[in-house]
Amino acid sequence: MTTLKVNDKAPNFAGLDQQGKTIQTADFAGKKYAVYFYPKDNTPGCTVQACNLRDNYDALAEAGISIIGVSMDSEVSHQKFISKFDLPFPLIADTDKKVIEAFQVWGPKKFMGKEYDGIHRTTFVMDENNVIQGIFSKPKTKDHASEILEIFQ
Repeated sequence: MTTLKVNDKAPNFAGLDQQGKTIQTADFAGKKYAVYFYPKDNTPGCTVQACNLRDNYDALAEAGISIIGVSMDSEVSHQKFISKFDLPFPLIADTDKKVIEAFQVWGPKKFMGKEYDGIHRTTFVMDENNVIQGIFSKPKTKDHASEILEIFQ
C-alpha cells in the first residue's frame, strides 16, 4: 500500500489516455485535481464509482477539480467504458503500471479467500501546487464525488 501522506508532494506521472494522448503532472500545474485508481473497467464497484463521478462532474468542475481515472485496462477497454457510461473525464491506460507504482497502489489483495496482487482502489486529491490534500484508501463508490469535494470546503 501507499506510503504517500497528506501534505506530501504528489509523484510526477505520465500515461496515455483512451485516445493515446499523454496525460502528465505538468498538465495540472496551478490546478486542483484528483487521480482515482480502480481495478477494472465494467466491473460493478468500478462502474458505480465512475458513474458517481460522472453524475457529479459539473459540481467537481465548478469547484475547479479535474478528474483522472487510472487502471491497467487497455485504451480500447477505456474507450468502450467511457462510451458505454458517457464518462466526461479521461482514463489512463496504465498497462505498464508506471503511474500505479508511482502512487504505490499495487499490492496484495484478498477476494473470496484468494490472495493476489492488484490495484488498491485509492484516490489522491491534489491542490494547485501538486500537494496531496486528501487520500481515500477505501472510497465510497456511491458517494465518491462528495468525498472529493469536501477536501476543498
